[in-house]
Amino acid sequence: MTQSSVAPPPAGTSRRRFRETVTADLAARQGGVCHRAQLRALGVTRDDVRYEVAAGRWTTSGRHTVQLRSGGGDRAAWHRAVWETRGAAWLDGVTALIAAGFTGWEEPITHVSVPAGSSVKPVDGVRIHQLRCRNYRCTGDPPRAEVERAALNAASWASTDRVATTILAMVVQQRLTTGDRLDESLQDAPAVHRVGVIRQVVADVRGGAQALSEIDFGRLCRRYGVPEPSRQAVRPGPTGRIYLDASWDDYDLAVEIDGFQHSQGLAMVDDVLRDNAMALAGTSTLRIPVLGLRTSPAAFMAQLTDALRRRGWAS
Repeated sequence: MTQSSVAPPPAGTSRRRFRETVTADLAARQGGVCHRAQLRALGVTRDDVRYEVAAGRWTTSGRHTVQLRSGGGDRAAWHRAVWETRGAAWLDGVTALIAAGFTGWEEPITHVSVPAGSSVKPVDGVRIHQLRCRNYRCTGDPPRAEVERAALNAASWASTDRVATTILAMVVQQRLTTGDRLDESLQDAPAVHRVGVIRQVVADVRGGAQALSEIDFGRLCRRYGVPEPSRQAVRPGPTGRIYLDASWDDYDLAVEIDGFQHSQGLAMVDDVLRDNAMALAGTSTLRIPVLGLRTSPAAFMAQLTDALRRRGWAS
């Protein structure tokens, strides 16, 4: 918690003007909220706080949090969650990921963690997790778990395996971390919920899976006994590099998982040019729409199995 000290207000300066001046920078950095201890360090007394609250310019939000201006959004909520939980609390899970730049995710609950056995106070809108802390590193203000541990915890606390998989895929896709760093953190983490699912997803992203659909395809390969493919293999193409979603070099076969964007604009033209270039180089490409993975997995996997067998794979 950032603190600083200032001299009393100069003679002739009104208390209201003094309060506005000394709190401006700190409130701006923290989404409009300050901790009472921070205000005291700035020379703002309890009587000052009471006066501003009574005048309707400030409000209190718990025992420690004073809101000096409205519209603070997530940053104000994060500071309040850490301060009001008490003890050595830090942002964790999806909340810590969002604070680190994670996008495309809505989370109505603020997640904070504290060491196991801590005495904490329930806070509205905040979920408190008590953790056995081993080599737990935090960064930022308010303090938040590092991305790798936050992502593993977010997956562990997710409502379903599907949600857990989505979080891990997205955090790597958005380049907030890598599969290797997730794996390193997982080896050092205490036991987590659904660790089997998490280990497999981490293995998939380490192998190059960049999207949830690619992870789903990897699971289908394992379910149907298909050889594990290479991920995101690079080939020369007509306009630069070609990145293959899945490939089997020994059988000159590749699979492309087509999301909705593949049907838009010139994407179809680019796809055909890429497939033609691969065919001319001797590699056949099977295309599977994401919808097909959801509605007809058996049919598409039967085609893949047949293609591999035609090229010499002995199942």
